[in-house]
Amino acid sequence: MLPRLHLLEIEDQRWCPATVRDALTDYLQFAIEKFRPYHAIAPRLGAALAKTGSREIVDLCAGGGGPWPDLLEQMGMPSLRVRLTDRFPNRDAFARMVARSGGRVEAELGSVDAAAVPGRLAGFRTIFSSFHHFRPAEATGILADAVRRRVGIAIFEGAERRWLALLWMILTPLIVLVAMPAVRPVRLSHLVLTYLIPVVPLVVLWDGIVSCLRCYLPRELEDLASAAGGDYAWEAGYAPVPMSPLRITYLIGTPK
Repeated sequence: MLPRLHLLEIEDQRWCPATVRDALTDYLQFAIEKFRPYHAIAPRLGAALAKTGSREIVDLCAGGGGPWPDLLEQMGMPSLRVRLTDRFPNRDAFARMVARSGGRVEAELGSVDAAAVPGRLAGFRTIFSSFHHFRPAEATGILADAVRRRVGIAIFEGAERRWLALLWMILTPLIVLVAMPAVRPVRLSHLVLTYLIPVVPLVVLWDGIVSCLRCYLPRELEDLASAAGGDYAWEAGYAPVPMSPLRITYLIGTPK
């Protein structure tokens, strides 16, 4: 197994231009909606929500909006509502997600720290494709904040720390070049940064490889959960993605 390396991910940096970050999150959102890898975790998330009785989700580090509202439809829970949050919210992407959802998705437009979620944002917490951004101490802090508030939390990662995932990431610049015209909305800045100045394909490649190397294994997620303390039931593992060699790594915690 590859060692965990917490290398620099460009999207994380404050100096990353908003036009580049938004192009990245819009592309990643397109990929999530096109391939729907997170449908594989719908039964586990639904079971955790049923266990806690929660009908409100606070989605942290939401990027371009995450797997909602398709995942809501897949889960078949009509009363479930989602609030999108992020440290650097992509406001345009959030607005599009809210408009698509028929009132089931809302957006927090201010900056939200995943390790210090405001008390007014109550509900079961989820993080998709972003937990690897945090070093172990920070990751433990995110879990500990949920434990302090006695709310459920679920972590899902589409990247994985193994050679197969790295080989897949090497293909992503070609996928970006093919897919960018289909990313909505079509923006001149996205096209310029993809074809004239190929920043987006190169950053997607770099950040994708770094994301794989940063990802936690299930046993490492269990160690972080143990360090967070509290009387919680934790489950970690892999969820196979149908008709794909990829897997979703997950950690789900609910108060006992």
